[in-house]
Amino acid sequence: ITHMSATGKRLVLSFKHPFDLVGDIEFVRKIDLMNTVEAVTPVTVLRIAYPDLEEARVHHPAFLLFLLETITKKFELKSHTLSFNLLYPVEVRLASYLLSMTPNTDAFASKELVDAADLIGTSYRHVNRVLRQFVDDGLIRRTQHTIEIIDRDGLMERVGESIYE
Repeated sequence: ITHMSATGKRLVLSFKHPFDLVGDIEFVRKIDLMNTVEAVTPVTVLRIAYPDLEEARVHHPAFLLFLLETITKKFELKSHTLSFNLLYPVEVRLASYLLSMTPNTDAFASKELVDAADLIGTSYRHVNRVLRQFVDDGLIRRTQHTIEIIDRDGLMERVGESIYE
Protein backbone atom coordinates (compact mmCIF):
# COMPACT_ATOMS: atom_id res chain seq x y z
CA ILE A 1 0.00 0.00 0.00
CA THR A 2 1.52 3.32 -1.03
CA HIS A 3 0.52 6.94 -0.63
CA MET A 4 1.20 9.58 -3.29
CA SER A 5 1.70 13.22 -2.34
CA ALA A 6 0.43 16.15 -4.37
CA THR A 7 3.99 16.54 -5.72
CA GLY A 8 4.02 12.98 -7.08
CA LYS A 9 6.23 11.43 -4.38
CA ARG A 10 5.23 7.93 -3.24
CA LEU A 11 5.81 6.38 0.16
CA VAL A 12 5.33 2.76 1.27
CA LEU A 13 2.75 2.55 4.04
CA SER A 14 2.62 -1.22 4.41
CA PHE A 15 2.74 -4.65 2.84
CA LYS A 16 -0.41 -6.73 3.34
CA HIS A 17 -0.72 -10.47 3.80
CA PRO A 18 -3.79 -12.73 3.66
CA PHE A 19 -6.40 -12.21 5.00
CA ASP A 20 -6.58 -8.43 4.80
CA LEU A 21 -9.06 -5.77 3.87
CA VAL A 22 -8.60 -2.82 1.52
CA GLY A 23 -11.07 0.00 0.92
CA ASP A 24 -12.64 -0.22 4.36
CA ILE A 25 -11.77 3.33 5.43
CA GLU A 26 -13.04 4.73 2.13
CA PHE A 27 -16.24 2.67 2.51
CA VAL A 28 -16.96 3.87 6.03
CA ARG A 29 -16.15 7.52 5.29
CA LYS A 30 -17.67 7.44 1.77
CA ILE A 31 -14.59 9.06 0.26
CA ASP A 32 -12.47 8.54 -2.84
CA LEU A 33 -9.51 6.18 -2.71
CA MET A 34 -6.77 7.42 -0.39
CA ASN A 35 -3.89 5.12 -1.34
CA THR A 36 -2.65 2.83 -4.08
CA VAL A 37 -2.78 -0.93 -3.74
CA GLU A 38 -0.33 -2.89 -5.86
CA ALA A 39 0.26 -6.64 -5.87
CA VAL A 40 3.89 -7.75 -5.68
CA THR A 41 3.01 -11.45 -5.50
CA PRO A 42 0.07 -13.45 -6.91
CA VAL A 43 -3.13 -12.64 -5.03
CA THR A 44 -6.69 -13.83 -4.75
CA VAL A 45 -9.21 -11.01 -4.40
CA LEU A 46 -12.70 -11.23 -2.99
CA ARG A 47 -14.96 -8.37 -4.06
CA ILE A 48 -18.15 -7.61 -2.15
CA ALA A 49 -20.85 -5.60 -3.88
CA TYR A 50 -21.47 -2.18 -2.39
CA PRO A 51 -25.23 -2.80 -1.72
CA ASP A 52 -24.29 -5.93 0.28
CA LEU A 53 -21.80 -3.93 2.34
CA GLU A 54 -24.42 -1.24 3.00
CA GLU A 55 -26.90 -3.89 4.12
CA ALA A 56 -24.30 -5.40 6.47
CA ARG A 57 -23.47 -1.97 7.88
CA VAL A 58 -27.11 -1.31 8.76
CA HIS A 59 -28.19 -4.75 9.99
CA HIS A 60 -25.14 -6.56 11.35
CA PRO A 61 -23.35 -5.08 14.38
CA ALA A 62 -20.69 -7.80 14.16
CA PHE A 63 -19.71 -6.42 10.75
CA LEU A 64 -19.34 -2.92 12.23
CA LEU A 65 -17.19 -4.31 15.03
CA PHE A 66 -15.02 -6.10 12.45
CA LEU A 67 -14.61 -2.82 10.50
CA LEU A 68 -13.78 -0.91 13.69
CA GLU A 69 -11.10 -3.42 14.69
CA THR A 70 -9.63 -3.48 11.18
CA ILE A 71 -9.51 0.30 10.83
CA THR A 72 -8.00 0.89 14.27
CA LYS A 73 -5.26 -1.67 13.49
CA LYS A 74 -4.54 0.22 10.26
CA PHE A 75 -4.21 3.52 12.09
CA GLU A 76 -1.85 1.92 14.60
CA LEU A 77 0.24 0.46 11.74
CA LYS A 78 0.23 3.78 9.88
CA SER A 79 1.48 5.61 12.97
CA HIS A 80 4.24 3.03 13.37
CA THR A 81 5.18 3.22 9.68
CA LEU A 82 5.32 7.02 9.60
CA SER A 83 7.52 7.12 12.68
CA PHE A 84 9.72 4.43 11.10
CA ASN A 85 10.16 6.54 7.95
CA LEU A 86 11.10 9.56 10.04
CA LEU A 87 13.25 7.91 12.69
CA TYR A 88 15.13 5.04 11.04
CA PRO A 89 18.10 5.30 8.68
CA VAL A 90 17.90 4.40 5.00
CA GLU A 91 19.89 1.21 5.64
CA VAL A 92 17.09 -0.15 7.85
CA ARG A 93 14.28 1.02 5.55
CA LEU A 94 15.97 -0.44 2.45
CA ALA A 95 16.67 -3.78 4.15
CA SER A 96 13.04 -3.97 5.25
CA TYR A 97 11.84 -3.06 1.76
CA LEU A 98 14.01 -5.74 0.12
CA LEU A 99 12.79 -8.38 2.57
CA SER A 100 9.16 -7.39 2.05
CA MET A 101 9.46 -7.37 -1.75
CA THR A 102 10.98 -10.86 -1.85
CA PRO A 103 8.79 -13.04 0.37
CA ASN A 104 8.87 -16.06 -1.98
CA THR A 105 12.20 -15.52 -3.73
CA ASP A 106 15.60 -14.04 -3.05
CA ALA A 107 15.81 -12.01 -6.27
CA PHE A 108 14.83 -8.39 -6.80
CA ALA A 109 14.93 -6.63 -10.19
CA SER A 110 17.50 -3.81 -10.25
CA LYS A 111 15.33 -1.80 -12.63
CA GLU A 112 12.96 -1.21 -9.69
CA LEU A 113 15.56 0.66 -7.61
CA VAL A 114 14.37 4.13 -8.64
CA ASP A 115 10.89 3.20 -7.42
CA ALA A 116 12.36 1.66 -4.27
CA ALA A 117 14.22 4.88 -3.46
CA ASP A 118 11.07 6.90 -3.99
CA LEU A 119 8.98 4.53 -1.91
CA ILE A 120 11.29 4.54 1.11
CA GLY A 121 11.78 8.29 0.97
CA THR A 122 15.37 8.70 -0.22
CA SER A 123 17.44 9.29 -3.35
CA TYR A 124 18.54 6.70 -5.90
CA ARG A 125 22.17 7.61 -5.14
CA HIS A 126 21.71 6.92 -1.45
CA VAL A 127 20.10 3.56 -2.24
CA ASN A 128 23.14 2.67 -4.36
CA ARG A 129 25.53 3.60 -1.54
CA VAL A 130 23.60 1.42 0.91
CA LEU A 131 23.45 -1.46 -1.58
CA ARG A 132 27.23 -1.26 -2.03
CA GLN A 133 27.56 -1.57 1.75
CA PHE A 134 25.19 -4.58 1.74
CA VAL A 135 27.39 -6.20 -0.95
CA ASP A 136 30.56 -5.48 1.07
CA ASP A 137 28.91 -6.97 4.16
CA GLY A 138 27.96 -10.16 2.25
CA LEU A 139 24.21 -9.62 2.57
CA ILE A 140 23.39 -9.34 -1.14
CA ARG A 141 24.91 -10.05 -4.55
CA ARG A 142 24.28 -7.44 -7.20
CA THR A 143 24.35 -7.92 -10.96
CA GLN A 144 23.32 -5.55 -13.72
CA HIS A 145 19.73 -6.80 -13.64
CA THR A 146 19.13 -8.28 -10.18
CA ILE A 147 19.80 -8.01 -6.50
CA GLU A 148 20.02 -11.42 -4.89
CA ILE A 149 19.63 -11.75 -1.16
CA ILE A 150 22.29 -14.17 0.04
CA ASP A 151 21.97 -13.57 3.79
CA ARG A 152 18.29 -13.01 4.65
CA ASP A 153 19.01 -13.43 8.38
CA GLY A 154 21.73 -10.78 8.15
CA LEU A 155 19.30 -8.35 6.55
CA MET A 156 16.75 -9.17 9.26
CA GLU A 157 19.37 -8.30 11.89
CA ARG A 158 19.78 -4.88 10.24
CA VAL A 159 16.04 -4.30 10.38
CA GLY A 160 15.34 -5.68 13.84
CA GLU A 161 11.71 -5.94 12.79
CA SER A 162 10.41 -5.57 9.28
CA ILE A 163 8.10 -2.60 9.58
CA TYR A 164 6.59 -2.94 6.12
CA GLU A 165 5.08 -6.29 7.11
